[in-house]
Amino acid sequence: MSHRSDTLPVPSGKTRSQVLRDRSIYTRLLEVTRHLQQTVREHFVQLMSRQGLLQERRHTQAIREQEALLSRLLCQMIDLLQSGATSGLELQVPLPSGDSRGDVRYGQGTQLSGQPDPVPQLSDCEAAFVSRDLSNRGTDISALYRSSFQDYNAYQKDKYHKDKNTLGFINLGTSENKLCTDLMAERLQESDMNCVEETLLQCPDWRGQPFLREEVARFLTYYCRAPARLDPENVVVLNGCCSVFSALAMVLCDPGEAFLVPTPFYGGFAFSSRLYAKVQLIPVHLESKITAINTYPFQLTVDKLEEALLEARLQGKNVRGLVLTNPQNPLGDIYSPDSLMKYLEFAKRHDLHVIIDEIYMLSVFDESITFHSVLSMKSLPDRSRTHVIWGTSKDFGISGFRFGALYTHNKEVASVVSAFGYLHSISGITQHKLCQLLQNTEWIDKVYLPTNRFRLREAHKYVTAKLKALEIPFHNRGSGLYVWINLKKYLDPCTFEEEQLLYRRFLDHKLLLSCGKAYMCKEPGWFRLIFADELPRLKLAMRRFCDVLEEQKQDLIVKQLEDAMRE
Repeated sequence: MSHRSDTLPVPSGKTRSQVLRDRSIYTRLLEVTRHLQQTVREHFVQLMSRQGLLQERRHTQAIREQEALLSRLLCQMIDLLQSGATSGLELQVPLPSGDSRGDVRYGQGTQLSGQPDPVPQLSDCEAAFVSRDLSNRGTDISALYRSSFQDYNAYQKDKYHKDKNTLGFINLGTSENKLCTDLMAERLQESDMNCVEETLLQCPDWRGQPFLREEVARFLTYYCRAPARLDPENVVVLNGCCSVFSALAMVLCDPGEAFLVPTPFYGGFAFSSRLYAKVQLIPVHLESKITAINTYPFQLTVDKLEEALLEARLQGKNVRGLVLTNPQNPLGDIYSPDSLMKYLEFAKRHDLHVIIDEIYMLSVFDESITFHSVLSMKSLPDRSRTHVIWGTSKDFGISGFRFGALYTHNKEVASVVSAFGYLHSISGITQHKLCQLLQNTEWIDKVYLPTNRFRLREAHKYVTAKLKALEIPFHNRGSGLYVWINLKKYLDPCTFEEEQLLYRRFLDHKLLLSCGKAYMCKEPGWFRLIFADELPRLKLAMRRFCDVLEEQKQDLIVKQLEDAMRE
């Protein structure tokens, strides 16, 4: 099925590759304009501060009017550039006209494809500057949110539906398991799930209800193969694993301090660490090429950790911890017990905390692979600085439940993280359902896990067969919900700018993927593709995927011919 109606229109006299390069200009302009906007804002804040001290009211009022005018112009420019970069249409910015009050109005835009441009409205960004409603911190958060979730929000407004919206977005970018919603829906409607008691309707223990923490401790003891029963007092329950990670960043670091994170890594860590804690993530860059040092692609070694830590400290950064994901996201790698021990020993040598996210621990579908939790180790180099995160979002496909758990042997850390339950706790009724779900290990072991692993295997087999047919290299692992794929051959030149253009071309075809730069990958051209979706939607998504790559391939041929003719 072709989706060319959703793709970038090519104006007369231009090739598709030229149009894409035009769009790269918009991307750069957008980044420059955002930087200019913040610079101008800070400049006027300083000016107003000086004038306030001198009590020159008329000057202060003039500065405020000028700031409002510039802020509106800059924000409108950002919105227009953003619209042009997203739609792929040639952008003709209408000239503003202003009156003596500094009010800016826009006339009707030029017509494109027979449709007039909409009159720009006051954007969130514009309103923030004009009304002065946001603090500097609020402005930073607004920019962070917009840059992180703009495309995801577009997907939410225009989701694919097999009957109601067949041309909507298909999301192979967000890591959600949609393969066993039938099993989960059936289980969650059973009679033991329905409970409305007085205690569930009142404010909970901020650490999580005692019955749920007890069940989480038992569950992790069993499935992580812990050598001894885990202590419920070391469990803290919050509304999602990102909330747990954000809370840990707050209590383990001061603003400006840092964690080491091997890259590519889950992009949600960057948002979670910055939102409240203002904690930096220092990348430990891994490489895809196999060498004498790298026995397999993207191999994490202690030498790379040592090098990254030394470089950070030479730059004056205070590194407080190491963040690991096991199974790894987006690679799917599973750390061996020996490798885990080496990373933990490295952390102990340098007095670092270790945060290990094991959210995919039950999503290992290759029967020849064994997952080893850090909680299965009989002894840890530094028990008080080893902290484990797990939740049901991935393994059970219920990300909407918003459940994440921390297990730490450090009771002081557990106690302080509990304070975040005041803002990030889960409803009592949801906690009851989670407890009932986790305690039924017979259903989990005999019904859910075998079915889930079988469906993951089949979906993985389908997608990887398509990739092989297209001769696309990929990181072939038997865990997680995703495949890490190499699309470098579709980039010319192979740069992050070209990677972004290819990413936007997928968006033009209403297909949401995740590009490597979002995971701080050192090498351009890598993408994460989620395969844990029902087969009809997955097949349609892969048809769109193939359409994009065919268009990209044709454009590269045209470009090569044009280059040859110029030579």
